[in-house]
Amino acid sequence: MFLALPGSRPRAQVRLRCRARACVLAVLAASGLAILELVRQETGTAGFLVGLGLAVLPVAPLLAAFRWLGRAAPRPWALLLFCFGWGACAAALIAILANDFATEWIAGAAADPSDADLLGSVAIAPVVEESAKAAALLAVFAFRRRHFTGPADGFTAAGFTATGFAFTENVLYLGNAFTEDMESPAGVLDSVTLATFFVRIVLSPFAHPLFTVLTGLGFGAAAAVRAGRRRSRPARCGLPLLGLALAVGLHALWNSSSRMGEYGFYRVYGCVMVPLFGLLLWLAVRMRRRRLRRVAGELAVYAAAGWMAPAEVSAMASVPARSLARALARRSGGRAAGRAVARYEADAAALALLRHRARTGPAWDPEFAGREAELLRSLWQRRATAGPALARAAVLEDLLPPRQPFVPAARRPVRPTGSGPWSGATPAGPSPIRPCGPPGGGGGR
Repeated sequence: MFLALPGSRPRAQVRLRCRARACVLAVLAASGLAILELVRQETGTAGFLVGLGLAVLPVAPLLAAFRWLGRAAPRPWALLLFCFGWGACAAALIAILANDFATEWIAGAAADPSDADLLGSVAIAPVVEESAKAAALLAVFAFRRRHFTGPADGFTAAGFTATGFAFTENVLYLGNAFTEDMESPAGVLDSVTLATFFVRIVLSPFAHPLFTVLTGLGFGAAAAVRAGRRRSRPARCGLPLLGLALAVGLHALWNSSSRMGEYGFYRVYGCVMVPLFGLLLWLAVRMRRRRLRRVAGELAVYAAAGWMAPAEVSAMASVPARSLARALARRSGGRAAGRAVARYEADAAALALLRHRARTGPAWDPEFAGREAELLRSLWQRRATAGPALARAAVLEDLLPPRQPFVPAARRPVRPTGSGPWSGATPAGPSPIRPCGPPGGGGGR
């Protein structure tokens, strides 16, 4: 039944992907072990354990917040975990080694050692750290292009990367603070650990994600630029660089705030960081709503072609309805059914965004037909499980439009044949991107 829908991948391509994943895991594991040992040597075992226990506290809320944004079109967990692992392991290792080398070199060349610390924190660290984090976004943008379609994807990937980086950095800072407290015991109010915890965990856990999200939005804007448009190549290169420059500038401003006088930190925090955080929060909510509307609008075309029921489209436009559908499937069919519904939802959202991109872009995407067939094949294989769950969720969430009462049609006068004021309107032509019917023909079941 699916012979006409290409979905299987050649064995050579599968082997190549397995080798690439093995190399990525090896790099992350090696850098993770290296950064683990470096931090432990600098903080001591006791400081490392204390820093680890305190630094892990904001990780789950931050990841949940960025995952919430990506719920409209879920991306594979493996991709998001790669971003988090790169930030926590590879980017943190690159930043520590490069910052230490640059600071030592500046200290040897400068007459005043304090100048080395100032230049290192304001000029060197922002460039090194933001570039190291941006490498993960560049890798996803270049090698996982189908999962990087717009600013929302850049926002989510940047958030996961920066949260991992901030986690490792917090372990280092909190561990050093605890070691300092152990060497010179002080009261609770004078504790360096408490002050560091308040500034980095309570007051500004979103600092690093805030910086890197600017880079992610640059990559996302570049992903939305279609090939074939005039000046598309300069835009694709310039937008990520612009986002990276803004991230570096904001990071440098944040690092220099402690040197702006007694209240410099509070001025930068209250006048720059908090308003920018609110702006990006508003932008995240707007992007999520816009993406949900886009998914519903594009899937309506496939519902009209018989690939899914209209109730499924209504459920796909609501994240709570999707969650309810997964819960209903798990309750009736176990975890396997819940996973099937989750995969169905992810593929349906990906299909909607794929069609929107092909429909609105100025140039035809040669990979559209093959990718569309692959996603439709996956949907049809899981529809027997996911369709009823989504339809039931739409009913329980009261997402379906109310039924109109039956009104008998009034008698109409017989219209004369031929042209004239009674002639019917010419039916609209087919959509430029028209989905094929489901296997076996017929409408939705």
